[in-house]
Amino acid sequence: MANTRLRPDEAKRLEYRDVTVVKDRETDERILEIEVRGKRGVGYCKSMPSAVAPFFRLRKRNKAQSTDRIFPNDQHVLFNNILEEEGLKFDREGQRRTAYSLRHTYICLRLMEGADIYQIAKDCRTSVEMIEKFYASHIKNQLSAAAINVKRLPRNLEAQAEPRPAAKPPRAPAKARIKAPSTYSRRKPH
Repeated sequence: MANTRLRPDEAKRLEYRDVTVVKDRETDERILEIEVRGKRGVGYCKSMPSAVAPFFRLRKRNKAQSTDRIFPNDQHVLFNNILEEEGLKFDREGQRRTAYSLRHTYICLRLMEGADIYQIAKDCRTSVEMIEKFYASHIKNQLSAAAINVKRLPRNLEAQAEPRPAAKPPRAPAKARIKAPSTYSRRKPH
């Protein structure tokens, strides 16, 4: 579940027919495209590449039909038992870990890797506000100020910052050219 960012209730309803293994156009990796039925109706999400192999193992082990649930048993009980056995039921602040912790981990890791918060919110079927309130607050010391404090170039400089085409266009007369502020220099008095 950590590689799919599903809510526990969404995972509980998930059937094999809701999952398609596809090759992502942008990364050229195999991922799961999941049709999610949850608290906000039907939505879609794309998994991490590392979710594909476990999905195949589950399908093979369960000898699944398309309408079978991927998690036929209560995964909460299994997850809680594992946490108890490993001594991980509580985090260092004393907060209880639950199946929702897997979704939380996914979102925090993506934010720390520099993923766009709007894209994460869209894929997780939540709002940017919810991510900022419940997830991003835990990683405030690991966020890059340089990545956050990006400034857009003034409009008159945007065109100069774009890559130029291979053929050089004719130059404008000297009076019409605009120089970037960083190229201004002080003239010496004559």
